[in-house]
Amino acid sequence: MLLQSGGYCAGMSAQFLAGGPVADAVLDDVTTRVGALAERGITVGLATVLVGDDEASAGYVRKKHETCERVGIASVNVELPTTATQADLLAAVADLNADPAVHGYIIQHPLPNGFDFNEALAAMDPGKDADGLHPMNLGKLVLQQDGPVPCTPAGIQAMLVHYGIDTVGKRVCVVGRGPTLGRPLSLLLTTKQAGANAAVTVVHTGVDDIGAHTREADIVVAAVGRPSCVTADMVKPGAVVISGGLSWEGRRLLPDVDEAVEDVASWVTPRLGGVGPTTVALLLRNTVAAAERVSD
Repeated sequence: MLLQSGGYCAGMSAQFLAGGPVADAVLDDVTTRVGALAERGITVGLATVLVGDDEASAGYVRKKHETCERVGIASVNVELPTTATQADLLAAVADLNADPAVHGYIIQHPLPNGFDFNEALAAMDPGKDADGLHPMNLGKLVLQQDGPVPCTPAGIQAMLVHYGIDTVGKRVCVVGRGPTLGRPLSLLLTTKQAGANAAVTVVHTGVDDIGAHTREADIVVAAVGRPSCVTADMVKPGAVVISGGLSWEGRRLLPDVDEAVEDVASWVTPRLGGVGPTTVALLLRNTVAAAERVSD
């Protein structure tokens, strides 16, 4: 755990970076903003596009709609069967682009085999991109311009800020370079703002000795989607360790960070209730921000 002096006492279990309190704080702000728009006669709307019958994806979508109900956002789920085509997906995107009741929407990822996520993403109205993954919005992140930030990276940054973890000038190692998490997170954490302004290294499966990089880091973020890809021997004592990637073993959710890391790190995300709640909260924050932009 972190001591009052900011040091680390070896042999003591890490404190948990619980996502729930962070998400609650974000959602309180979202609720206030949704209410302010409602007073002007504007109902904030979020849509999701779910293709196929993947149980995990369906569960993630349900959670998003449940949270929408909590904060007063109207939501709709567009469901396409596994027999749908890419043309069907693009038609759904076009309908949502044209629907004035929808201020933001997402295409639940990953899509089944045979679908082109990047083509569908590029067809979205970037102003309605609640996930912050449209090429134009990723470009805004690179240029440090205002726009929706990818939800899981933004949620991780919100956690660092909420728990008072100093990032300025700190060494951060991001394990993974995917377009939805690792790559945008590395960009976000180098920006000059709270919860960022760090020196970021990105490693991936093409790196021979990943541990040589993670052991030098003050903050390690695993963003691979492979169980226990970051182990205790890969973490220096007192580091902050965040599991951004998840995978499933049957119905059991498995983080990228091995549980033994708790004995080495100062802070670590729990197996359940870590980054997930913040991801959903930041999705809704992006959605209400989109509604505010078009209503101004």
